[in-house]
Amino acid sequence: MGSSKPKPNYLWSMLSMNCPRCRRGKLFKPFSAYNFKHTFDMHEDCSVCKQKFDMEPGFWYGTGYVSYALTVAISVATFVAWWVLIGVSFNDNRVFWWLGLNAVLLLILQPWLMRLSRTIYLYFFVRYDGEYETSEPKKFDY
Repeated sequence: MGSSKPKPNYLWSMLSMNCPRCRRGKLFKPFSAYNFKHTFDMHEDCSVCKQKFDMEPGFWYGTGYVSYALTVAISVATFVAWWVLIGVSFNDNRVFWWLGLNAVLLLILQPWLMRLSRTIYLYFFVRYDGEYETSEPKKFDY
């Protein structure tokens, strides 16, 4: 018995930081990650499907690993792009220019990356439920 609503795209739901269970409700209260006082302000549960977001005490510590993987992936991608487009050389300090520009890029992206790492981490534990309107949200005992 399938839902009449179309299934939202997995990647788009993750990048737009929507609930992993229904892929419709927003995870974070302020839209912008660059509202620095409220970067981590999340809803306690989904406004659409009532899935609880904070699974257990200390749940979000694991996002450090996800954030690290994202920053390494971005750094590798920018290094490869720099190598292909500009080249890498220690003789004229091009590699140090990449290092500086990569550091600035990561600093600018950091609030968004921290939110994205929370979203990806939550998607590891909560799966999409096409019957979210009639079924109970996933519960975690702690």
